[in-house]
Amino acid sequence: MKIVITGIAGFIGANLADRLIDLGHQIVGIDAFTTYYDPALKHLNAADLTEKGAKIFTLNLATDDLTSALEDAEMIFHLAGQPGISATTSFEQYLTNNIVATQNLITASAGLSSLKCFINTATSSIYGAHATDGEDVMPKPTSYYGVTKLAAEQLALARHREAGFPACSIRLFSIYGPRERPDKLFPRIIRSILTDRPFTLYEGSEHHSRSFTFVEDAIDGYVAVLNQYQTAIGHIFNIGSDLEFTTGEGITLVEEILGKPAEKVIVPKRPGDQLRTCANIAKAKNMLGYVPKTRLKDGLAVQAAWFEEKLKAGAFQ
Repeated sequence: MKIVITGIAGFIGANLADRLIDLGHQIVGIDAFTTYYDPALKHLNAADLTEKGAKIFTLNLATDDLTSALEDAEMIFHLAGQPGISATTSFEQYLTNNIVATQNLITASAGLSSLKCFINTATSSIYGAHATDGEDVMPKPTSYYGVTKLAAEQLALARHREAGFPACSIRLFSIYGPRERPDKLFPRIIRSILTDRPFTLYEGSEHHSRSFTFVEDAIDGYVAVLNQYQTAIGHIFNIGSDLEFTTGEGITLVEEILGKPAEKVIVPKRPGDQLRTCANIAKAKNMLGYVPKTRLKDGLAVQAAWFEEKLKAGAFQ
């Protein structure tokens, strides 16, 4: 099957592309290689995927002509966007990269006679400070990120409701693992321990609860949608772990894996951050047969080993 992945050079996009190539699909990627974090890491991912046979277009979804990249696409996995809750990211960046970009992609995709399904990627931040509910509960986002990802999701589903556009949406919960963005919690802890540098921890965040989800378990969710896309169309699915750990417990596990404590520097809390996430995956289990399998300590051990290997190879400065 010919599959287009937006944000293919990013953390989840690259891991999804890897899996789908291994499953025998023809992969076309779109990525703008933005500078939210070091683009060199994205170029490393892109080089790996190109070597495996993926064709990657450097395009900005918000401004560029997408016709060539989308030609004959049967599936579109939309993962590109302005990531994360950040006090340094402007509303305009979230607006452009989450809402405008998604609308342009939908518009460019809507006329494809080959298209079987458009799978949007959303986030647990849509739910707000406490992300523990099922997909039918009214969202209460508390950040620009959550608001704009909800709007992007509804653009796809509105086109489905109004014109039969074959769309569905996945809401991801706290994904971690190899290739994770360097600004995220676990890469920062791992780097700090391996390089003997302190890392910053937002005030009070060690008590926050998270559904930490290993990336390969998240990819299982995408593959489940791919394999049952006719069932998935028109629906929203929470994809994540239904087990909770505090941020402090996650930090302790990394310290145990690497055999050394991390030096922490406490900084003021981040506005709009989530206090608790626990993925309610009853719908995904019932409709898609989705079941996450990876224990947190096992997934973190894989991530730490990957990071250490890349650090030794000079991938991280």
